[in-house]
Amino acid sequence: MLTARDFKEIVSGQRKGIGASLLRGTLWLASLGYGIGMSVRNRRYDSQAKPSEKIDVPVISVGNLTLGGTGKTPLVAWLARWFRERDFRVTLISRGYGAEQGTQNDEALELEQLLPDVPHLQNPDRVAAAKVAAEELAAQVLLLDDAFQHRRIARDLDIVLIDATAPFGYGYLFPRGTLREPTTSLRRADVIALTRGDMVSDGQRQAIWEQIRKLDLDATLVEMRHQPSRLLSASSESADIDSLRGQKVLAFCGIGNPSGFRHTLTQAGMEVVELREFDDHYHFDGEDVSNLQQWVAQHDDIAAVICTHKDLVKVGVDRLAEKPLWALIIEANIVDGQAELEQRLEEIVMRIPDDPYADY
Repeated sequence: MLTARDFKEIVSGQRKGIGASLLRGTLWLASLGYGIGMSVRNRRYDSQAKPSEKIDVPVISVGNLTLGGTGKTPLVAWLARWFRERDFRVTLISRGYGAEQGTQNDEALELEQLLPDVPHLQNPDRVAAAKVAAEELAAQVLLLDDAFQHRRIARDLDIVLIDATAPFGYGYLFPRGTLREPTTSLRRADVIALTRGDMVSDGQRQAIWEQIRKLDLDATLVEMRHQPSRLLSASSESADIDSLRGQKVLAFCGIGNPSGFRHTLTQAGMEVVELREFDDHYHFDGEDVSNLQQWVAQHDDIAAVICTHKDLVKVGVDRLAEKPLWALIIEANIVDGQAELEQRLEEIVMRIPDDPYADY
């Protein structure tokens, strides 16, 4: 069975040889059927043969064009805070990928710590969850996480994130590449945000924007960085990132873009001795924690162990082999297009119904 790393090496062309080439050919054939199915589905929504369901409050979707991590969580948190700072009630809606019955997945646990005053409903039936949020929680704005392809719910603003390090799925639909749907689908987007632009050259970044503009879009274009803000322990203790500047650290992560995590740690001034990679949404059990303890015990000269916030909520310990375990908290830093994005959000504010609870 292919691991996530194997899959990426094959579809990106990094893995050479006859076997890899034959496998890419097989995956390309499979992608043809996937593409036909996606095209038929989108055509039904575009023609209103299968209309999207309208919710009584404004809906903002944050999603991807490709599989894997593009940095949605920091932007979702930024949007939620933007509305909360203006005293609007926000509810997050997500499918709950990887969550067992009656439990929250890693992203929900992460967002619960980041946004303690924002409810988060996880349900494979996101229409049902949206109705609960609007009718029972009196939400005034709904944020749909990872919902660009979830077209059952009509949305007032469609935000799509593009990862500069792998912007267009290696040029192919899944499973030959990582595109969830063709790049022409970006024409549905109201806002396109390029993430991790600092991890590629200026020439590569400009080439991405040129390819996006060739689609003749009527979308707001935004560029954002993933900016580390602080260190956080499982017991909610915080520390300044500069406390580890110039220090040797071990790191591990179970996310869609491990190289992005390494880059962020390096940019923060840490010397990453070794980065241990796990599959995206990896579930850490007792044996995994024990293995991590043994791994850390082999490195006496490190100052700390660093993971992502999404990993920390599952590992749930403050120390590994007597070394402090910290999560690196990442926030969205919009470096271009923030005024235009906020103008779009102000238009959403104008659609929010009067608050029946305003006088209570």
